[in-house]
Amino acid sequence: MMQRKPSPFSKRRRLVMALMPPPPSPSALSLVKELYNLAQEVGFYERPRMIQQRNQSNIVRRIKLLGPLFEEIKDCHPTLPPSAVLAFRELHLTIQRAKLLLDECREGSRLWLLMQTRRVSEQFYELTQEIASELSGLPLDLLEISVEVKEQVELLRLQSKRSTPIYEASDEKMRAEVLGMLSEVESKETPDEVRVRSFFESLQIDTCSELQRELYLLEEEMESLSTGGDMAALISIKNLISFGRYCKCVLFGVCIEETLEVEATTVEASNDAAVQATGSDVPDEFKCPISLELMQDPVIISSGQTYDRVSIQRWIDSGHSTCPKSGQKLAHVNVIPNHALRSLIRQWCEDHKVPYNSHASGNKPTLSVDNLVSTRAALEATKLTAAFLVGKLASGPPEVQKQVAYELRLLAKCGTDNRVCIAEAGAIPFLVPLLSSRDAKTQENAITAILNLSICDANKKLIVSAGAVDPILAVLKSGSTVESRENAAATLFSLSVVDEYKVLIGSKSETFTSLIALLREGSSARGKRDAATALFNLAVYHGNKGRIIAAGAVPLLVELLTEDADITDDALAVLALLASSSEGLLALSGTGAIPLLVGLLRMGSSKGKENSTAVLLALCRSGSDTIVNQLLKISATVPALYNLITVGTPRAKRKASSLLRILHRSERSFSTALSGVTTVQLRH
Repeated sequence: MMQRKPSPFSKRRRLVMALMPPPPSPSALSLVKELYNLAQEVGFYERPRMIQQRNQSNIVRRIKLLGPLFEEIKDCHPTLPPSAVLAFRELHLTIQRAKLLLDECREGSRLWLLMQTRRVSEQFYELTQEIASELSGLPLDLLEISVEVKEQVELLRLQSKRSTPIYEASDEKMRAEVLGMLSEVESKETPDEVRVRSFFESLQIDTCSELQRELYLLEEEMESLSTGGDMAALISIKNLISFGRYCKCVLFGVCIEETLEVEATTVEASNDAAVQATGSDVPDEFKCPISLELMQDPVIISSGQTYDRVSIQRWIDSGHSTCPKSGQKLAHVNVIPNHALRSLIRQWCEDHKVPYNSHASGNKPTLSVDNLVSTRAALEATKLTAAFLVGKLASGPPEVQKQVAYELRLLAKCGTDNRVCIAEAGAIPFLVPLLSSRDAKTQENAITAILNLSICDANKKLIVSAGAVDPILAVLKSGSTVESRENAAATLFSLSVVDEYKVLIGSKSETFTSLIALLREGSSARGKRDAATALFNLAVYHGNKGRIIAAGAVPLLVELLTEDADITDDALAVLALLASSSEGLLALSGTGAIPLLVGLLRMGSSKGKENSTAVLLALCRSGSDTIVNQLLKISATVPALYNLITVGTPRAKRKASSLLRILHRSERSFSTALSGVTTVQLRH
């Protein structure tokens, strides 16, 4: 899958109205110096942006007027009375909050600022009233300042106290304008281009790169709000993003030179405990198989597998109808809370002092931004955007096609609705030929766009019907970039969720040799995992197992058992499937895998232990006394199996019991292998 790159705008300061006090117990002099510096900084904001102009100008002017007060006090080095120190501390908080609000007005999304213009106006008013209140508590008569400064501060206090909220007519007019255009789009009407251009020019957004920047800022805002559960705000921002994408097409066509090569924003964990809770110390059985993070609300799906509710809901909402782990077709998409596992996770968190925020216990989960249901306005805007891009893709020159493929790649990245709109606009037949492009970026954009589109099950048939399988295999074999090859493997995995496509893809002569080559040569763990998971999906169809084995997969998969945990687990999952065939058992018997498998019985993940046991059991059941004898000679085998009976997954327990029975029936010195091990009743 695509790696997410940080947005160049993610470092901007966000609107945070929380208290940000000065350093603990500062001296009176250092406090006043900080206030003076803050007032100087705010003074540089004299030229406000086009939205909230009067409110910005007023708050800047008022804070600047406090500068002489702070300057006289810091230069005279007086001893301040306690009431003055208290008032200055409160002023410090208020000015910092004002500065943050000014930063948001200057650096944040202009469209989003416009949509919440009344709320922002009220915040400016509240800050002004707080300044008045704090100045009222300032004992001017006790301060060693000039008469002129005293009069200026008193006048500022009175003006601030008498102020009223300012709702600027120009802002209200622009807000009504954008809402009107959204309403037109919702009614399937196309807004007038002159009107659209005039609107964005009034926001001083008159280049493709500026509008692209606006879209990234909206996406960043959406990502931030997703943790707060404000559905109305998220829907509003999604409408603006969809509308902005369409307007970008209308106003600037396909931007080639100015487009910023940024794919998404990332949100880094800032909570040490949360980071700790996703680390390797978390038991594997407590991790969601999708996110690989500690499950907060474990639920069971119809295949019997357990996932974190947010992750599996996102998977289902993306259009999938199969179990991510087993590939099994889901009988239904209902989920059942796994109360027993939740209790175990909660107990583990308490024992290890890790915060546990169960969604089921009433805390709001992070909303799935990518799969937020589109409103009619957002949907219609996306349809217009997709139709425009597909038109350019069908008739544009190579440079335009490259850029359109990039735009479709980004648009298809988020949400089922976007993927459906792109497919319905007819993009897939025009993307497929670009897979054969000699231009590396064109090919990479095309394969990634197809990968993103394939996430929606309804699009899989369209992709295969467009004759994409052979070109995808060609990219997998000899793509221009490593990312293209990796995304080709991921696309095959996505398509092979459908049983008939397992057969189709597996019947191609170069499928397995190309996947194995990527598995061997992949420069990143992600690429190797893409190849391994594609092999796993294809190996589910029994007819593909012989072809995978003939392509030389088994020795390589055994080699990968010494890699990091994720790759090892993927390799073991494929080996467990291949071990169900006679060819697989024959290939395994000559690889020297037994010691590695026993080692994973002891030290592997819960899934790794389960699959290691499955492979060893299949080898022993093949009737090979050599394998049984080899297992008995390894002193760690039997203790590891007994341990698995106690703490393993249900499937691992069954496999371990069966394997122990085989070892028990062996005529070899089983009793010697059991020395030092507490006798455990085997299940029959």
